[in-house]
Amino acid sequence: MPTVLRLAGLRIVIYPNDHRPAHVHLIGSGKEAIFELNCPEGPASLRENFGFARHELNAIQKALGEHVPPLCRVWEGIHGYA
Repeated sequence: MPTVLRLAGLRIVIYPNDHRPAHVHLIGSGKEAIFELNCPEGPASLRENFGFARHELNAIQKALGEHVPPLCRVWEGIHGYA
């Protein structure tokens, strides 16, 4: 499970055997959220939430924004497509 970035104390993970569309798993403090990247430029959008409060998700989505293009490149490097 490759951690490709750390953001606000969360691990951002892209699983090598995962499926389209391009997305990341944000994991930390016993919680997880999945955001679709909407490559190549975003914005990232919430797909699933397991435990985060709405205000946490809003902050995560905002912080994730500037990282979408490089995360799309990482996704493409792992999967061969975005």
